[in-house]
Parts: sequence; structure tokens; C-alpha cells
Amino acid sequence: MTPLRGLYKCMKLKFPYRTCVLWLCAAVALPVLSDDGDSYKNNMFNPVRTSVTSLSIAPDARAGALGDVGAATEADVNAQYWNPAKYPFNIARAGVGVSYTPWLRKLVNDINLANLAGFYRIGDYSAVSASLRFFSLGEVFLSDMDDMTINPYEFAVDAGYSRMLSERFSMAVNMRFIFSDIRYDYTAESKPGKAFAADIALYRLGYFMMGSRECSFGWGLNINNIGSKISYGGDDNSEFIPTNLRLGMNMTVPFNEYNKFSVAVDANKLLVPTYPKQDTEHGESETDYDDRVQKEYYDVSPIAGIFKSFHDAPNGFKEEMQEIQWSLGCEYTYNDRFMLRGGYHHEAANKGNRKYFTVGAGFHMSVFTVDAAYVFSTSQTNPLDQTMRFSLGFDLDGMKDLFGKRRR
Repeated sequence: MTPLRGLYKCMKLKFPYRTCVLWLCAAVALPVLSDDGDSYKNNMFNPVRTSVTSLSIAPDARAGALGDVGAATEADVNAQYWNPAKYPFNIARAGVGVSYTPWLRKLVNDINLANLAGFYRIGDYSAVSASLRFFSLGEVFLSDMDDMTINPYEFAVDAGYSRMLSERFSMAVNMRFIFSDIRYDYTAESKPGKAFAADIALYRLGYFMMGSRECSFGWGLNINNIGSKISYGGDDNSEFIPTNLRLGMNMTVPFNEYNKFSVAVDANKLLVPTYPKQDTEHGESETDYDDRVQKEYYDVSPIAGIFKSFHDAPNGFKEEMQEIQWSLGCEYTYNDRFMLRGGYHHEAANKGNRKYFTVGAGFHMSVFTVDAAYVFSTSQTNPLDQTMRFSLGFDLDGMKDLFGKRRR
């Protein structure tokens, strides 16, 4: 049974509230639901649906403080998610980072995302990288199923290779395995979902003069989760994973030797077909609608779905543009040690209505970096509203130098 069907069934059978929250997360990610439901009529509210929505949650606090910007920002240990092509430009030779993101803290206290990422530069022009993300939905008690307690979860593990093709331009590829066990029943028909995916990323970093200041300008592109569909059993249909196109730019202006300021912007579009809406105005029957959904959605291959996603919105070009999410972030850095950050993320009301401001700070030493982020939602639809996020990164070169000095 797919998550979308599971959501409908758990509501129909009057499952416990927490179970319905589980299926909301799995089906369309709770952010797309709004308390202003009456203002969005059925023919207007049409978010792009995917499974394994935990893959769309920003894993680290630095990018989270910048409004979920990361395609072209300065390279760090968490570039594996945002743009792995940035790794060869990293100053450090190697690094490891861990991040923790609580989710839905206003509703429950044990849903969270944990992320582990690392990289190693090979020579001066290439790097290998890997990450592991684990999304736990906590304990769910099913009173209607013999008082069973389940622990649904999703995880993804990936590895990548990046290389500089010139002094200013690089490319990267990632390979990813995805596992999702969000079943609420354990019958013979249901099973955990598995999928394989790949990322393709580009990054360019250049420099220019603004008066007497040497500024940097970079752009990045990352198409991630290009891969198979995922199935949970119960029928012959499979769900799309969140294939996503991310395009971003970043400019850094140094004021003097100790102070610099960066501005970055990202645009994101899910490369997944829009789920068809029933044409009730022209009397489309349930049978005809089901047949059309099967043909225009479930029978579409992942690659065909990427191309279809650019021209299948019911309201044409205007709605296609509304499927693009925009993020803007700013970062002030003092002496490469202390950072202050702020950002804004915008999603169209009929595509999810996730609109929120973010703030955060970071502290960098030769051995480690600590980052924190906080979200202020401008609508009541963001599960990260009023939530802190934390990241901790380790520079392995710095650790080696530190322990080497102690031994001497």
C-alpha cells in the first residue's frame, strides 16, 4: 500500500491522531496542509506529491539558517546534500559533520532527522564523499491493530565523486540507496520500500574586482534523486521519489581583512509529474478519473516524469512557475571565526504554502565548527516552526595538527 492510500485509509478507519500524522508525513509532508483550507478550493490547492519526503528536509543548520540555501554557497562538510561538486574547492583536506533536526515538535517529541556527512580531497582536484541520513518517526501505537507499537523510519546512504575540470569549474556524481519502512500494517501484501537514485551536480567559482575589493561569485546546479520509483506493496503502483532541480548563485564581498558579507539565492523545482485533479466541472466519473490517474501518473516512468513535470500543471505556465520554491540567504563573517545568518524561504500557497524566515549563527575553530538555526514561520504550515537545528563539523586536518602539537 502506498503512503497516499495509507493516509486515506487511516483517516477512514479513525486511527489514532499520531498515526494520521505519520501518514501525513509520508504522503505529502505536513507542510502542504493549511489551516486555511477553506481558502484553497479543491481545484486550486495542488501540491506536487512524492514519497520519501524526508529526502527533502534540509539536514544541516548552516543552510537551514540561510533559508535552505546551499547550491552555490561556500563549500563545507555538508555539501553532499546541496551540491557535492563544491567539495574540491574546500580548504580543508577532509572533514566529518553531524546534524540533528527535530521535526513536528509542536505535535510530538520523538520525530527527528539525523545526518552524518564526510569528505576527503584526493590531491588538489578531486574528492570523494558520503553521507547517511536517518529519519525516525518515533513510536506509533496502533490501538486498532491488536495494540501494536511500530517504529517507522526512513534512511538513505550515498557516496559520490567530484572533480575540478578547471581552476574554476567542477562536476560531481552521487549514488544513493533509499529505504523506507512507514507501514502501519504488516500483512503479506505490504513491504518496506526500496529505491536507487543518482545526483548530477555542477559548480563554478570565479572572482572579480569591485573597486579595491576582490569579490567572489559562484553558481551551482544539482539534480538529485534521479532514480527508480518506490513501492510499498499492496498494488502494482509505485510512487515517485523527490527528484529535484536546484539552481543557485552566491556572491561574497569582503569589507576589509576581517569582515565579509555573502548573499545567496536558490531556486528549486520538483521534477515529478503533478498529480491529476478530477474534472468535476465537466462531470468526470470516478472510473474515468482513476483510469486517467493510472495513465498520466502511475504509468509514467521516472525519466519521462522529469520531462513531463515542466508542462503538466493544470493551469499552464503560471502554475508551473508556482512550483518553483525560492530561498534567499545572507551571511556575515568576522575573521573567519564567527558567522551571523538570516534567510527567507517562499513556496506558493497552492503548492504547499511553506513561507518562513530563518536566523542562525556559527562558530569556527581550527578543529571544529558549531552551527545553529531557528525558524520563524509566516504561515501555520511549516513543521519546523519555532524549532532549533544544530550541526557540528570536524576539520580532520585541524585535529591532526592539534594532536601532533600535543605529542611534540
